[in-house]
Amino acid sequence: MSTTQQDLTSLLQSILTDRIVSLNDQYSEISIVVHPKDILGVSEVLRDHPKLNFDMLIDLCGVDYLAYGGESGRKDSQSNNRFAAVYHLLSVKHNCRLRVKTFADNDEFPIIDSVIDIWPSVNWFEREAFDLFGIVFSGHPDLRRILTDYGFIGNPFRKDFPISGNLEMRYDVDQKRVIYQPVSIEPREIVPRVIREEHYGDTE
Repeated sequence: MSTTQQDLTSLLQSILTDRIVSLNDQYSEISIVVHPKDILGVSEVLRDHPKLNFDMLIDLCGVDYLAYGGESGRKDSQSNNRFAAVYHLLSVKHNCRLRVKTFADNDEFPIIDSVIDIWPSVNWFEREAFDLFGIVFSGHPDLRRILTDYGFIGNPFRKDFPISGNLEMRYDVDQKRVIYQPVSIEPREIVPRVIREEHYGDTE
């Protein structure tokens, strides 16, 4: 761990204190987990505190921890909740980065406060997470789908979303327009067939 990371770890622990659920330093990257009720307060501190000054939000990603870790469940995700938002921050002044993660309390209807008033650059990122994961960002001024089509059903990056989707579209010659209909493709598993020459891999 570099000196800069040691300093940042100490600063985060002393400034945010008990608002940090967990702090992790791996692969030269620092990540913290905070409760969703604290995300706005923590974000303001991270942006405004002169020793932190994380003035840029580079990205926000949605995560679905459904069946995370296989049989062991979600024990390594720092939460029993399914959906999380991950914020990637940059401090230009101090030349350091930070990853902040928070889990939505409700798996059925995940809601997290929008940080658009703190970092306006999060606008489209929150819309993307809303579209693909169904995470609702409370306080966002224009929370609409951004990648999927009008009338799209479901959230395609959720782990339980069907691979072939719920609807398909085609052009109807009689109606002279594109129509939507239930998916007609039968779901199937495709196992690749491996063909090798005789004696492939022999050392003799």
